[in-house]
Amino acid sequence: MRPTAKHVAERAGVSVATVSYVLSGRDRPVAAETRKRVLDAAKELGYTPNQAARSLRKQRTQRVCLLQPTAGGVPTEDRLARDLHEMADSHGYSVLTLAVYSRERAEAAVELLRSGIADGVLVNGGEHLTGEMLAGIRLPMVVMRDGDVPEGCDVVRTPEEEPCEQAVRHLVAQGRSKIVYLSHRYELYREQPTGRMLGYLKALAGREPTVVAGAEDRVAAYQATAELLSGPDRPDAIFAASDRAAISAIWAVRDAGLRVPYDVAVVGVGNIDEGLIAKPQLSTVGPLRHDYSDVARLLFDRLLAERPPPPRQIVRSWTFIQRGSS
Repeated sequence: MRPTAKHVAERAGVSVATVSYVLSGRDRPVAAETRKRVLDAAKELGYTPNQAARSLRKQRTQRVCLLQPTAGGVPTEDRLARDLHEMADSHGYSVLTLAVYSRERAEAAVELLRSGIADGVLVNGGEHLTGEMLAGIRLPMVVMRDGDVPEGCDVVRTPEEEPCEQAVRHLVAQGRSKIVYLSHRYELYREQPTGRMLGYLKALAGREPTVVAGAEDRVAAYQATAELLSGPDRPDAIFAASDRAAISAIWAVRDAGLRVPYDVAVVGVGNIDEGLIAKPQLSTVGPLRHDYSDVARLLFDRLLAERPPPPRQIVRSWTFIQRGSS
């Protein structure tokens, strides 16, 4: 039979209330010797609090949800998840991560949140999550996106257009005549271009743009670049929508017997650490450092406040970082 708080209390010779105070971490005066007896009894019996019952009593799940475009493997998303986990740990919360890589997954995630699966939510982008869908969640929320957001939530903006335009203008100024944008597939079907694509288009200043999908993953980026290089109208520069795609592009250029940046210049987006060990080092657009503790703090400030604070905004600036690949 699973041990209960009553069993722990009997073993330690204290009340059930005292067991609750000690094991919940509530700020109640409990003598050090009594606390030790309770902890020793719980360990001997193998007792762990019933989280489901505790959540029902408190009307809290002690859980926050992270909505991200993928299930992991993207360095910036992994860092965000790590910083959120560390913040959650410090407040006694756990983190549930849901990947919203399709419309169906986004709708399913929203329904789960409406059902009360978490106490708050951090939304990282998400092409398939509309502002209307997010507005229906009605939980303490922080949204990381440059598009529409629900009223009353905190928002984290990342203006991408200007630094991306600067990066492509850098390629134009070098005399590059055929600059290809290696895009995410979803960007081809958006009604409004992303900031990355807008920066690319504006920097071309009337030149004919060439947009090719392939930034979804390393293999797709390599194959798309290899195909471009084998054609009759070979590009002399590639602006990739992600650093991972850009690094794959460098591999494809080298495997084609060409030189980076002399024959083909390559620029990525994201400023991931891997770009520093690419050969040559990857030119990129992104933040100078990756630290999302301020974003995680926004969520817990809102979640734990006695009264909801007014909506707040963080602007995370990006810059063009020129290195050896361009």
